[in-house]
Amino acid sequence: MSGPPGDDLLRRVTLFRRLSPAARARVGAVAHLRSHDRGELIFAEGDPGDVFIAIVSGRVKVFKSTPAGKEIILEIFGAGDPLGAVAVYEGAPFPASALALEPTQCLRIDQAAFFRLLEEDPALVRGLLSGLTIRLAELTRRLAELTGARVEARFARLFLKLCDQIGRPDRGGAFVAMPLSRQELADLTGTTIETAIRIMSRWQKEDVLHTEKDGFVVLDRAALDEAAAT
Repeated sequence: MSGPPGDDLLRRVTLFRRLSPAARARVGAVAHLRSHDRGELIFAEGDPGDVFIAIVSGRVKVFKSTPAGKEIILEIFGAGDPLGAVAVYEGAPFPASALALEPTQCLRIDQAAFFRLLEEDPALVRGLLSGLTIRLAELTRRLAELTGARVEARFARLFLKLCDQIGRPDRGGAFVAMPLSRQELADLTGTTIETAIRIMSRWQKEDVLHTEKDGFVVLDRAALDEAAAT
């Protein structure tokens, strides 16, 4: 499924939110929407970075594969987030792969048209630089966490972040509607699946966090705050 986006969809993308309606109309004239099913690859590592992509709805994991076949999840992105913007800006291949974790809609703009938009509207340039700066800061923070913090602290920070981003009051706590396997949790925190199973099992028994079929319920945020600080 694909088609041109309306103004309401364009406003969901952080980069376009502060543009004037006329500027967003110019974006809409060269953009189109594409829908992706859960588990569908949006782009693969090494694909040409010739299209700007931003998430309108859904969740996407960005990951790299090691020569040994292990998957390293770099980040999980949601509505409003751009995907691979640095590669598109530099005209380089995508440095990682992106896969839909749930039914997802993405806005797509061909690279040449995207550059024309940047030349026409300085507000877009400011938005792009702001977005890239935020992403760089997040990547730096994640690298520091993966190399410096204890594994349990990394788990706690991951769930606190998910709570803040998509958590909602439900089921006696904060419900995070994002089902992630133990392997995906291990990849996100830079540890082994055995360690992920051990931590999640203990938190389940201690009523800190419960695993549900469709996500997770954080029952004791104070315990996660304490674990994240260690």
